[in-house]
Amino acid sequence: MKKIILLFLISSFSLFFLTVFAIANDKPSPYEKMYPEIGYKTVVAASNDFEQHYKEKLELPLRVPPISFTHNFGRFNDLEGDNNDSFELLYINDYASENHYKIDIRPIKAQIPKRKKYVLNTYELKNGNEATFMRISGFNVLVFERGKWQYMLSIDKRVSDIVTPEILVEIANSIDYPNKKDGS
Repeated sequence: MKKIILLFLISSFSLFFLTVFAIANDKPSPYEKMYPEIGYKTVVAASNDFEQHYKEKLELPLRVPPISFTHNFGRFNDLEGDNNDSFELLYINDYASENHYKIDIRPIKAQIPKRKKYVLNTYELKNGNEATFMRISGFNVLVFERGKWQYMLSIDKRVSDIVTPEILVEIANSIDYPNKKDGS
């Protein structure tokens, strides 16, 4: 009987220590490693890819949502043909998964259609263009056109009490900034 109890205790301790060891070494890859493996780069490198492909300057908002981010990455998707080519700018926080913000930019000729069932409201931007506010798959999304591009600003809906539709409109309006030193 003592041998059985001793064997049981040894087995239990062995199982416990093996489990603890497995959990301690089972850390997810850091974002710095994981995102480059799926094609993300620095924002500057990805925007350079976009500009070289389209032979145009990429204009991004100056503002970001008023929440904290630990990382930002960019990716230019240059797929076969031009219909699926797009630029992505991703802001994430590895301590708060709800702090997830993304900008997608694609040519208007290959725009993502706005489905009425997702539309919650529309807003007028300071340049006179209309912006459509939608909720899609757990994200609040502001979609608008500027020049030849469709912009989609997406924020996790779990932070919608902080990042309101009006804040997304302010972010969209921050694209229209003077490009020259003289303020024009």
